[in-house]
Amino acid sequence: MNISELQAKQGNVEVVADVVEKGEVRTWEKFGKEGRVCSAKIRDDSGTVVLSLWNEQAEKVNVGDRVKVTNGYVSEFRGDMQLSTGKFGKLEVVGKAGDEAPQEHDAPSFSEDSEEPIRSNVPEPEQRQDPAREPDDMGADEPYDPDDEDAPIKDEEYIG
Repeated sequence: MNISELQAKQGNVEVVADVVEKGEVRTWEKFGKEGRVCSAKIRDDSGTVVLSLWNEQAEKVNVGDRVKVTNGYVSEFRGDMQLSTGKFGKLEVVGKAGDEAPQEHDAPSFSEDSEEPIRSNVPEPEQRQDPAREPDDMGADEPYDPDDEDAPIKDEEYIG
């Protein structure tokens, strides 16, 4: 995906880009735990975006590196888009800036003779109905009729 295609609140983003700037690493503390964070500007042929680097990422990424973000998330911070790996994403240094980007033919291919994908062996999850939508056997899903002698007593009618 090109940087120019990124949109705020977009997930499952994969970008390969060059690190052109890197800010100072800052430390923070929250709930008794300390961490490190810094911002870097990355660029591809289509544009630039700020990349948030958390903890180990802040130390391993440098200006001049080519990085690959897999399963990233785009957010908006102070009016600017920002790319991050979040909890489930991955950041790799895949070379140096200016290296040729990986081509599609470099990706592994699978022939028709290869094994079935693993996901095809996973059973479908059970369909469960929302309990709030199940009919109530007490007649609560029927309209209240105050003239019906068998109707349940509403709280405001009960005199104790």
